[in-house]
Amino acid sequence: MERGGTAALACTFRSSSSSSPVSHCSPLLRSRGRPPAPAGAPHLLLPTGRRFSQNRFLETSKGLKRYSLTTFSPFGRPTSLNDADLVKDKMLIDCGEEQGCVLDGIVALGKFDALHIGHRELAMHASKSGNPFLLSFVGMAEVLGWEYRPPIVAHCDRKRVLSSWAPYCRNVVPLEYQVEFSKVRYLTPRQFVEKLSTDLRIKGVVAGENYRFGYKASGDAAELVKLCEEFGLSAFIVRSVMDTAKGSYNGATPAVNSSDKGQVSSSRVRQALSVGDIEYVSKLLGRKHRLVLTVSECSIKERKNIIIPKSCMVNMPPADGFYENCELFNGGYLGLCRVVISTETIDIEMKDESSLSPDPFQEVQQLGIEFG
Repeated sequence: MERGGTAALACTFRSSSSSSPVSHCSPLLRSRGRPPAPAGAPHLLLPTGRRFSQNRFLETSKGLKRYSLTTFSPFGRPTSLNDADLVKDKMLIDCGEEQGCVLDGIVALGKFDALHIGHRELAMHASKSGNPFLLSFVGMAEVLGWEYRPPIVAHCDRKRVLSSWAPYCRNVVPLEYQVEFSKVRYLTPRQFVEKLSTDLRIKGVVAGENYRFGYKASGDAAELVKLCEEFGLSAFIVRSVMDTAKGSYNGATPAVNSSDKGQVSSSRVRQALSVGDIEYVSKLLGRKHRLVLTVSECSIKERKNIIIPKSCMVNMPPADGFYENCELFNGGYLGLCRVVISTETIDIEMKDESSLSPDPFQEVQQLGIEFG
């Protein structure tokens, strides 16, 4: 069959008698804008009552002080938190008017792009002191003018990944809420912690030892602890999870940056994906990488092969190349496959032709490929 023309690949493969449900993921071209984890892995509780110094953990005791509700301006220079004109400005963009989604919880702070094992460590420690939540900051690239990069984890796949963390988090699935970066960009470190305390009414925070916050990243982990103590919050600073797999798998090395001190990071995951080092990616993520594809309008099936244009990708793929021992999902498990990623298409060849129905896209609009 000819596969040279992009127009030919834009056809729809579906039964004329069936309608396709609305997709929860959009392909990259259109958007700029639980399997159990290994059981019995030893995880140590953070030691308590220690003051911050270099590589030590710490926790501040939860005090009794609480402050009245305040507001802030997300635009321009830092302003007074008592500006009554902004009282309706909410911090969480995916929570209700009362902003009670993380009430009395322990919140892990970060960007959480890759949801890698370092991020999982933060959620694990949060679960030891209360209900664990992830507070993710979104829209940074648009505000700061960074070049667009596809997400490592598809937005529609994040709940599945977080569900797989439950065995590490006392059988509780961490919930994730998002903060629009433009709303907190100009907050001082003090204003940011005050928002956590008075608006979100959390019980405590967890952050990595290299965490920076506040306007122009002016606050560090030590200041976070000091401010949390002042506002009656617990603060847990977690040592970075180091990349022990570095050098073991094909030499995938991330671009050097000022914050890279050998720890597991989203930058390392991106670099490993960009060179197709799947084994290294799996080590960093603590799971297989899943590529999500929107297929309702851009897929072709012929016998045991499925051909999908790369424009249908929802998140970051590994480098172009040939990958064996992959698994295909369409909501449920379809079977083993091998995958060829080329300049324009993703060609999936099933190991067992019978694992594909005559119309594998009849009931769903996404496919997921796990590489491993």
